[in-house]
Amino acid sequence: MEVGRVDQILEQEAKTDLGTIKIANEVVAIIAGLAATEIEGVAGMSGGIAGGITELLGRKNLAKGVKVEVGEKEAAVDLYIVVNFGVRIPDVAIKVQENVKKAIEGMTGLQVVEVNVHVQGVVFPQETRDEETSRVR
Repeated sequence: MEVGRVDQILEQEAKTDLGTIKIANEVVAIIAGLAATEIEGVAGMSGGIAGGITELLGRKNLAKGVKVEVGEKEAAVDLYIVVNFGVRIPDVAIKVQENVKKAIEGMTGLQVVEVNVHVQGVVFPQETRDEETSRVR
């Protein structure tokens, strides 16, 4: 079986007595993206850095912050995430790795050999503005 990227949408196949089971790379990428965003401290997936600005993707684009290589029995994942300000990044990254590995292995039966976490940015909390008193009356 050929190994490919999400963009190529190659498929992982398994033969059974009833026929063939195919799992597209994009499915593995969506599973990984969803598992990553379940972790507290992850603000979302990153679409990459364009012009020095990290693009924060919404839940509809989970696979776009993920690169997956899928073989016949194994998968390797690269995740591009944005974290919330104030979290301990190594702790969040380890939890992401564990959750992604567990989700992919549990749902697809593939063995996950790598989960690389690339932190692309930090989201700062919105400052809540108290009702300001007007300077002009």
